[in-house]
Amino acid sequence: MTARAQRTIGFGVIGCGLMGRELASAAARWNHLVGLDFRPEFVAACDTDPATLDRFAASAPTARAYNRYQDLLNDPRVEAVYVAVPHDLHTEIYLAVLRAGKHLLGEKPFGIDLAANARILDEALARPGQLVCCSSEFPFFPGAQMVFRAVREGKAGRILDVRSGLLHSSDMDPLKRINWKRTVRHNGRYGCMGDLGMHAVHLPLRCGFRALDVRALLTKVHHHRPDHAGAMVPCDTWDNAVLACSGIGPGDGEFPMLFETKRLAPGHANTWFISIDATELSLRFSTRNPRTIETLPYSPNSPQARHVRDIGYESAYPAVTGGIFEFGFPDAIQQMLAAFCDELAHGRDGMRQPFYCATPDETSRSHALFDAALRSHESRSVACIA
Repeated sequence: MTARAQRTIGFGVIGCGLMGRELASAAARWNHLVGLDFRPEFVAACDTDPATLDRFAASAPTARAYNRYQDLLNDPRVEAVYVAVPHDLHTEIYLAVLRAGKHLLGEKPFGIDLAANARILDEALARPGQLVCCSSEFPFFPGAQMVFRAVREGKAGRILDVRSGLLHSSDMDPLKRINWKRTVRHNGRYGCMGDLGMHAVHLPLRCGFRALDVRALLTKVHHHRPDHAGAMVPCDTWDNAVLACSGIGPGDGEFPMLFETKRLAPGHANTWFISIDATELSLRFSTRNPRTIETLPYSPNSPQARHVRDIGYESAYPAVTGGIFEFGFPDAIQQMLAAFCDELAHGRDGMRQPFYCATPDETSRSHALFDAALRSHESRSVACIA
């Protein structure tokens, strides 16, 4: 399909940091994907820091620069907006995007707390003609897609155990300078759950699993970090979280679910994983070994043997990359952006492939879990999830 036949979707970015540049980079190499009748174009960018705007311009040199998000929302070329700002700004800016009539792809957790999330969802529900999604790219890895399809097609059998999480070690250094993610004021009381939790819960939720209750173990290790001047200041968010839940799914019976979100996970650069044990087919995938998926099929009176398959580049949206090559994080970002644009252009029922971006309802379920986790930790008991 020629470029002239493609529908161009004008994007604005509010918050031009690391993830904003990732999405702009994904759009800049859109010819990496094949056979699509739509393409994103980043036409506007907003950030309060001029240096950050200048860095973003390298990925989207034709984007018009703004230092007020209200001006970006008034730009008629902007059809959809990607927002990546501190959590305390989610409600104000997400509501403004929706009220401006723009489609929204927002960063997790979609509100600093449960009440903020509810306000955003109420506004989204009042505007059914606007697409509203939460950024979550890891389920677009080919191995994660294989796990999803196997579960949804009923190949796993009865679920015995689900484990999922995101682990990294970027905060192991106690002298790493503090940023907004390490303060309750800007990041919220969820701490690492708010920042990393959607990564852990998105695929289990999409598989149809739901947590009924939670016993949370939250850990705060580094209570102070240096600021930009070198002075030690309070670092008051949770560093690590382990959430043990009773879960239910489409089939019969309850099963354990364990979610991990950790900023202090020794040896992990940035590891996303999903592990499902089941009576007929168990599955494991981790970005630590992104080219492989581990399965264990089982039938009565047959031996139990784990199988490791080299999966290569088998993306939801076809690409020019050969199937023998590797799939990585920039590819997952591009696949997520393609899913958002596909749903915007064709509606969910008309998408080229069935895996859509994280939904407002899924963010609501994540907030219910994290809110209950706070209550559980405070009371040192199991908390029910509303």
